[in-house]
Amino acid sequence: MSANENLRGADVRVLLEKQRAACLSNEPWTAEQRCELIDRAIGLLVDYQEEIVAALAADFGHRSEDFSRLFDVLSPLAAMKYTQSQIAQWMRDEPRHTDRGEAWVQYQPLGVVGILTAWNFPGNLIFNGLAGALAAGNRVMIKLSEFNPHTSALIARIFPTVYAEDEVVIVTGGAEVGQAFCSLPFDHLLFTGATSIGKQVMRAAADNLVPVTLELGGKSPTIISRSADLAAAVNKILAGKLHNAGQICLAPDYVFVPEEKMAEFVSLARAAVAKLFPTLKDNRDYTSVINARHFQRLQGYLDEAREAGVDVIELNPAEESFADQAHHKIVPTLLINPDDSLKVMQDEIFGPLLPIKPYSDIQQVVAYINSHPRPLGLYYFGNHAAEQAFVLARTTSGGVCLNDVLRHAGVETLPFGGVGASGMGAYHGFDGFRTFSHAKAVLRAADGPDLMRPPYTDQVRQFVASLIKR
Repeated sequence: MSANENLRGADVRVLLEKQRAACLSNEPWTAEQRCELIDRAIGLLVDYQEEIVAALAADFGHRSEDFSRLFDVLSPLAAMKYTQSQIAQWMRDEPRHTDRGEAWVQYQPLGVVGILTAWNFPGNLIFNGLAGALAAGNRVMIKLSEFNPHTSALIARIFPTVYAEDEVVIVTGGAEVGQAFCSLPFDHLLFTGATSIGKQVMRAAADNLVPVTLELGGKSPTIISRSADLAAAVNKILAGKLHNAGQICLAPDYVFVPEEKMAEFVSLARAAVAKLFPTLKDNRDYTSVINARHFQRLQGYLDEAREAGVDVIELNPAEESFADQAHHKIVPTLLINPDDSLKVMQDEIFGPLLPIKPYSDIQQVVAYINSHPRPLGLYYFGNHAAEQAFVLARTTSGGVCLNDVLRHAGVETLPFGGVGASGMGAYHGFDGFRTFSHAKAVLRAADGPDLMRPPYTDQVRQFVASLIKR
């Protein structure tokens, strides 16, 4: 059974049963076998890089080829190579101290891991999740997003050339297939996507007590301290915000700016966009919004903000008209201090719109962040050690990047994941290996008297009493 658009719930269950049977009837994969399985994925990224880039461009209408090559080919390629180099070390038994004999943790494959990917970075999400799952020795089923028809068709075509169905299998299809996929009794389920869908995934997984890792995004705040180099901060924030036209789960969602520096921020933002994208409409480096539905959603945020009297500032260096564009590009836009009642301040934006909020003191900023759901990322720009420590200690987010944005997610030695409304669990690197492994406790008991067994003599009682003390 190959991946196709006509899979039904019964079909995906057959695929799971085939993988589970292979898992149970064979010895766990050795480190060498796991490395070889990952090497096949590396080969796919290298051999099909041009096709991957072209498919992503077709799915987005327009997407920077260089950006796709960096983030959907090179980035997952580097992650897989790093994972491959560490597998043998990660698989070693982990000694634990005890005075009762010899103790250790043995990392075992869970069995079959399900992965549901999002549409914004399909290459990155497919191969990054696959790296951890294979490193841990699991069979893997991957459900692709229906919003990437060209990329999904390519992945569905190339994976069976290197993987058997009982090793790694690709599942395509719409919402019905996705629901059936989430309802399978996997040994672990990794989902990347919107919080609203994450809730549905978790409900479906709960029926089979399937543990889940949810990477859900959210509204990641950015703080510019008075101690920051404002020009450098603005350049990094705008560059990060406009990666993939803001369609990144970790994109800076809104920025806190010292109230006396608001005008300067706007001026520097204009200059930053002009340097990054002197033109927008036909610029090969400026990505389109994925589809008409998301384009209209973002336009709705702008319309609502304008009607509410918000100062909406378009950063359009060449003053181009987008009325007759061939794609769904949106001009980078600043929204000055929008009210929290507006949708742009309630929903994850996932587009090139950037609300700017003035502040007078850092405690006000931290209080605001803590009054909202915990975000996937938080960004702080500044050189004030005490203030930085205050922000780190008093806020909770999936991860933090200091004096930059996004880049912590590319560090394979750091866990990547959310907290609260932005998700649960983590993967990447060793944290991915642990997420997709069962940490089995093992004790080789030492010889000697066992106080836990009767008869409980006076001598035993006296000894136990002697131990119960402060």
